[in-house]
Amino acid sequence: MKNWQMPENLRWSFQHIADFLPTSVISRGQGLAVALPAAYRDLDSITVPGTEPDGEDSSVGSVMGATDTDGWMVLHRGRVLNEAYFGEMGANTSHLLMSVSKSLIGAVAGALADSGVLDPAKPLTAYVPELADTGYAEATVRDLLDMRSGIGFSENYLDPFAEVRMLEEAIGWAPPAAPGPVGLYPYLMTLRQKTAHGGAFEYRSCEADMLGWICEAASGESMPELMSRVLWGRIGAESDATIGIDQFGTGMFDGGINATLRDLARFGSLFLDGGRALNGERVLSEAWVGQTLEGAPDSREAFSNSPGDNRMPGGMYRNQMWFPYAGNDVVLCLGIHGQMIYINRPAKMVGVKLSSWPLPQDAAKLFATLRAFDSIAATLE
Repeated sequence: MKNWQMPENLRWSFQHIADFLPTSVISRGQGLAVALPAAYRDLDSITVPGTEPDGEDSSVGSVMGATDTDGWMVLHRGRVLNEAYFGEMGANTSHLLMSVSKSLIGAVAGALADSGVLDPAKPLTAYVPELADTGYAEATVRDLLDMRSGIGFSENYLDPFAEVRMLEEAIGWAPPAAPGPVGLYPYLMTLRQKTAHGGAFEYRSCEADMLGWICEAASGESMPELMSRVLWGRIGAESDATIGIDQFGTGMFDGGINATLRDLARFGSLFLDGGRALNGERVLSEAWVGQTLEGAPDSREAFSNSPGDNRMPGGMYRNQMWFPYAGNDVVLCLGIHGQMIYINRPAKMVGVKLSSWPLPQDAAKLFATLRAFDSIAATLE
């Protein structure tokens, strides 16, 4: 367990989380899986432009081959144009999603907001009163959804003493370097405020973890039960998902969900049809999807003022989803080590890529993948 995040072990460990860490099942429910009819075509040979000033053009196939891909697929108007797996991964393999998990938690929050159970404008203390003595005391649900709280939290994955790594120690994902809080919720209670809530966007995994806690408190259900009821059991998934849990059974909301490639494509399709699944079932309201796509009046300003270099000029972050360009044609769900759901609304396309990059963050591989999916979308009608 100590070495599961070493680069040489990632391809195996990302596909076998339940073999060495405790997990809980997110049921797909009893309904029929949504069929994904095949309409295969050659996507590998599509040209992918290089980056200026001297980047050379490549192809979709070469990008996928050079970016530690475990599996990738493209869904266009509900039909599979491409589905490919590498190594031991297959269509039924559940793969760790890392921070793509955040977008699933954001969708759960959206479903609760749609039903009136959760109010994004309310303070967190309205749902978890014990947060009154923490750094989150004055923060709102909206601050969490858009990662705009003022909590001090380092997301430097290469720093063993960064808060993101201390969080992993608290939940049992890594051996503790020093005595500290045990469990996700006790750890979140130790975080302190650094700047004013509601300010600039700053990517922090703790925001999704706190959001998951708020969703559980508002609904009175554990996340596996809740996500099954409002999301996973309604999108026509063909497989159960799972979530890593801490010593007390609490889910690792920011990065612990595991799912298949095909079911992630089904989830991404929600944002092509105003919150309806491919089976026609209403999962999220048009209003929630609409305000996700439009953002707040200051969302892009908050994003540009981020202390981190997001390398997405004109973009924004809203409801636990990324918008890499100006406008809202393209929406992303992203996770470290190369996890991505790509949603291109004008092209009616969903692309999914699950990977095992040696490094947590790799801008060259991330943006090559983005350009590859953009290039595929440009060929579709």
